[in-house]
Order: sequence, then structure tokens, then C-alpha cells
Amino acid sequence: MGGPHGGPFLLFLVLCFLLTLLEVGSQNSKACALWCPPNSSCVNGTACRCAPGFISFSGEIFTDPLESCDDINECGPPSPVDCGSSADCQNTEGGYYCTCSPGYEPVSGPAVFQNESESTCRDKDECSSGEHRCHNSTVCVNTVGSYTCHCHQGWVPKPGFQDKQKNTICEEISFPAWTAPPGIKSQRLSAFFERVQKMSRDFKPATAKKSMQDLVGSVDDLLKNSGDLESLGQSSKHVTATHLLSGLEETLRTLAKAIPKGSFTYRSDDGTELSLVVQEQGKGNVTVGQSHARMLLDWAVAAAAGESGPSVVGILSSQNMKKLLANASLKLDLEKLKETYESPVRGAKVTLLSAVSSVFLSNTNTEKLDSNVSFAFTLHEQPELKPRQELICAFWKNDGNGNGSWATSGCWKMGSGNGSITCQCSHLSSFAILMAHYDVEDPKLALITKVGLALSLACLLLCILTFLLVRPIQGSRTTVHLHLCICLFVGSAIFLAGIENEGGEVGTRCRLVAVLLHYCFLAAFCWMSLEGVELYFLVVRVFQGQGLRKLWLCLIGYGVPLIIVGISAGAYSKGYGREKFCWLNFEGGFLWSFVGPVTFIVMGNAIIFVITVWKLTQKFSEINPDIKKLKKVRVLTITAIAQLFVLGCTWVFGLLLFDPESWVLSYVFSILNCLQGFFLFVLYCLLNKKVREEYRKWACMVAGNRYSEFATTTSASGSSHNQTQALRPSESGM
Repeated sequence: MGGPHGGPFLLFLVLCFLLTLLEVGSQNSKACALWCPPNSSCVNGTACRCAPGFISFSGEIFTDPLESCDDINECGPPSPVDCGSSADCQNTEGGYYCTCSPGYEPVSGPAVFQNESESTCRDKDECSSGEHRCHNSTVCVNTVGSYTCHCHQGWVPKPGFQDKQKNTICEEISFPAWTAPPGIKSQRLSAFFERVQKMSRDFKPATAKKSMQDLVGSVDDLLKNSGDLESLGQSSKHVTATHLLSGLEETLRTLAKAIPKGSFTYRSDDGTELSLVVQEQGKGNVTVGQSHARMLLDWAVAAAAGESGPSVVGILSSQNMKKLLANASLKLDLEKLKETYESPVRGAKVTLLSAVSSVFLSNTNTEKLDSNVSFAFTLHEQPELKPRQELICAFWKNDGNGNGSWATSGCWKMGSGNGSITCQCSHLSSFAILMAHYDVEDPKLALITKVGLALSLACLLLCILTFLLVRPIQGSRTTVHLHLCICLFVGSAIFLAGIENEGGEVGTRCRLVAVLLHYCFLAAFCWMSLEGVELYFLVVRVFQGQGLRKLWLCLIGYGVPLIIVGISAGAYSKGYGREKFCWLNFEGGFLWSFVGPVTFIVMGNAIIFVITVWKLTQKFSEINPDIKKLKKVRVLTITAIAQLFVLGCTWVFGLLLFDPESWVLSYVFSILNCLQGFFLFVLYCLLNKKVREEYRKWACMVAGNRYSEFATTTSASGSSHNQTQALRPSESGM
């Protein structure tokens, strides 16, 4: 080895070793398979590159062994891929492809592509191709990229389904069930609902317009020729009106869905008008109306929640509905009115000035609307407003028990002019323009009435005690005066305690108070008539006889008014009681059951007094007249005439001349009514000498003093002397 060839050989070995080392180093620099993740390739010994369609957190090339290559979603934003507006991008592992969107099909090019330029998509008509899944109760309507299933004309979606959906199932529109209100007995009403049932049986969606016209005509016929509906009580009439209004709204709303889209107007021979609009849901305002009323509202209000079909807006205006709504009560905002009139308002009498207009929409939840609805109501008569009168926008409010009343909450008047009133409301119902005449309580008048009646009751009680306890004046005329005061006392007490009907409803209590007042005041006038009869026997019969016996006086004084009240109550019991006061009702002439007898009594007594004065004049002109007797008879006649004047004038003011709008007459009537007891006490007690002597005697006994013997002797001799007079004891002492 140490020969001449050993050096080169050694050098060769060294070179081979070095080359081996270099190759091993080169392999070590490219050995990345141990830590490069899937979907990547080695770059060198320290870096890896993600495959196309993948990327790491650091980018395409990364050096961190903990990173991975994740798929790039070429279809997600931001994306450079452009499949076109009618195609959808589908991401794949490391790539993507484009296909036409559902409802579209390729016109040219492949079904799968990667750019809009490679293929074009167009709408596919599923309805004509038969690829739709619409139920046989619907009709397929192609849309851009899809289709919907619509109900046929005269059909509506079944419960639980919506129109214009791919799964819509429809059913034919049927006439709503509508029966007579329970508890109302009326042949005319029963006949009307028999006609409604016949319409229901014969109804076909194709004749919906004709059915609506027939329904409006039937309602007109019912209200125009109301028959036995007129004999129903006010409450029953209001129940009937409430049932008719709600039933009409529901029926017309349903039938309107069966007619073609557009507007429809109908005017009956009796002036009832129906106007409605049917169209697809949309935005903006719509105006509906006719000669009686017009309505402006937002279409968004008309659509029912969750309903995708056409929306209905309608208004029905009827003049004949006034017959059932007459004398209906009005619910007032008493606090607001109290601030306006600066006095408590006890109620209001209302007068209908416009047709009753019922509004119906597809939307049945109209108690609180998202936007207000504007109305313009035509006034068929222009009233001249007087004090305490106001024109108001009112609606018919169902109380939940089938009855109803007028109310104003949520409605307000915007203005008036050219024979119309403009209103706005935040809810919908049946509307009308009312003229309200407010019953404003006068605190001064109320105080005068209460204090005056209390004084009158005290005086009447003194009269009653006087007639019972003062023995020197006992007689038939005292009996008449006693029972007259008893009747007035009981009547005034009932008047003071129960004349006002606070609830507004005429119930049993109010009717009983009215009956008792009718009886007591009639009895008072009957006893006053007996006063005239007593004078007739005294003067016309030339002082012969003692008049009627006590039994006959009581039979006439209490029996005659009992018969009158009994006949009145039996003939028309609803005539007792009014909305504000428990007194006789003015309707149907029922007040004449009181005014008639009172007028007869007053006229009869007036005739008797004229005859009495004429006879007294003749007696005074005789040659030897009994001046003492004649003077006493004259005094009795004057007191009787004064009594007639006090009682008669009071009720003349109250019944014949009393004007509720006249404050002067109201004060005059209240003062006269309250002072009746005081006047009678003055006439029959304070002006009677015997009564004054008894009062003086009682006063002295209370004070602990005794009459002097002279006073006692004088009183006794006067009493003994008067008891022997030809005149009755009660006729002396004046």
C-alpha cells in the first residue's frame, strides 16, 4: 500500500466519501414527508406548500409543523367565482363547480361549469312542464325561479294553510252560519233568518255579488217593515241591532272573498249602500265609500295577519238601522266633560244625524290599529246646536253580553263643513254622527232641591201631626187635608231618595219608584178634588148635609189612583222608568196616564170654585144674609183656591211648560215643588186661629208654664161654642 499507486487510490476513497456525505446532506434537506400535512407538498427541509384549492393559516407556504392545509370555499364571500345570477356555486374538496339554480335550466353549455361564460341558465316553467306539486284544489302559477299554488276563484285556504304556497290546500267558500239572537222573540226576525238560511243553502261562489245584494235587501225589508220588532223593549232592540251589525260584517267579509278583484258598489231601493274593494295586499292608502260615508285607510291595516291572499275593505251604510238604535245610551268621558262644563255631567240624550256605517276588513283584529282611519260622514240634517249640545263621532260598542251602546273612546272629530263631519278612529266598528245633549248638573239647583224638599217634608210632617193631634179642628175637611199631606209627604220622600236612575238601565227598582210616585201624586190630586167636592156640598147644596162620609173619602182618595195606576201598569209596564229618572216614560203618550187625570181634576175643581164664588155672590146679595157663615165659607173657598194654585201651578210648570233647556223654568219648578209643604203648612196651620192657640199651648207646656185661667176659659168656651155651630168644626177658626 505504500507503493507508488497507493496515493491516488487513497485520494479516490476520500472523494467517494465526500460525495456520499454530500448526497446524504442533500437527502436530509428534502426529507419533509414526516411533518408536511395532507394536501401539501415539500418545498425544502423547512417549508411546505398547500395544494391548489387549499390554504394554511400562514398562506400557501408555511414552515410551522403545527399548521394544516384547509379547503378554500371558493363559493363563499369574498369569492372571485362568477357563476351568474341564475346559477349556484357548489364547493368541493379542493375545488368548485356551478349549476343552474332550482327553478332554472341550462339553455346552452354543460349542466356543470365553472364560469358564467361556459353556460346560460333560464327560468324553468314548472307549471307547464308538470313538475309542480300543487294540490288539485289550487292552480299553479309560475314565478321567476319557482312557482306558487293559488286558490281558485271562490275558494279559500283550509285552516292551517296559507294561500300562494307550494303546499296550499283550498276549500270552497261557504255562506257563514248566522242564526237569530237567543232570547229575542219576534216573528219578523225569525222570518228574516229563515231567508238567510235559504241563501246559505243556495249559495254558490260564482253568485257572491247577487247574494250580497239579496242580503242587503233582506235587512232593508226587516228594518223598514219592522212589525213586532217595534214592540220589543229597548234592551231587546239593542241586542238585535248588535247581532245584525256583527253578523253583517262577518257575512259580507266572507262573501267579498268570492268576488273578482276590484271594486264593487251597490245601492238598494231604500238607500242602503255597500261599497268594497278587493285587491292584492300592497302599500299605500285606499279610499272606499259612497254618498253616506267615505273611509281612508292604509292597505297594511286591511290585511289579516298571516294571510297572503287578496285583502277586503268594505263599508255598509244603512239609514234604517236607526230604528233599532234609537234612545241607546252613550258612554261618556265624565271627567273630561266635567272639566269642559265645570259641573258634573249625569248623562246625555243622543240623536242620530247620519246613517249607521259598518266597516269590515280582512283583518278581524281591529280593536287597536297600527295607523288611524279617517272618515267623512254625510249629515242628512244640519242641526242648530244649542247650549250643552255637541256633535260627536261615536261607534257602537258590544258589551260582550250581546248588548251594546254608543261610545266615543278612540274616536275624535277633526272638523266639519259642507254638510259632513270628518272623524279619525284608532279602531273599527259601526260608526255614526250623534248630537249629544248633555245633562249637566247644576250644583245650585241640586242644593235648592234637596234643601227645599227637606223643608217641605218637615212642614208636611208638622201638618200631619197637627191634623192628628189638634182636636178642635177635627172634621171631614181636616181628614181631606190630612190624607193630602200624607200623600205629598210619601211622594216627596220617594222623590228625594230615588228619583235619579244612576245606573242608566231601567230595572225593577226604578220601575217601582216610578209606580209609587205615579200613585202618590195622583192620590194627592184626588184628595185635592175631594176638597172641591166638600165645598160643593157646603155651598151649592146650601149648607145642607155634612158631605161624604170618611169611608167614601178614603175609597175615592186612594181607590181611584190605584185603579188608574193598575190599568196603566197592566197595559204598558215598560212605560214606568226612564234612562235618567225613575218617572213616567214620554214615549207612546204614556205620560197622559198622569196628565189626563190631573187635568180633569184641576178643571173640575176650577169649575166648582167658579160656581162657589157665584153662589157666594148671590148669598151676599140676599136681604138677610148670614154674614158670619158666608165669611167663613169665603175663607174656606179662598184657601182651597190657593191650594189648587200651589199644586196646580207646580205641575203645570213641570209637565206642560217645563223646557229642559230653560234654566229659569227649571228653577221655578224646583222652588214651587219644594215649597208645597211650606205653603200648605201656612194655609192650614199658621192661618188657623185654633191651631195657633194649640201651638201656643204646646209651647207653654214645653216651657213649663201654664195657661192663665182666663186663656183656658176663653179657649174652652170658644171650643164649646164652635162645636154647636151649623158649620162643621173644621170650617171655623180661620
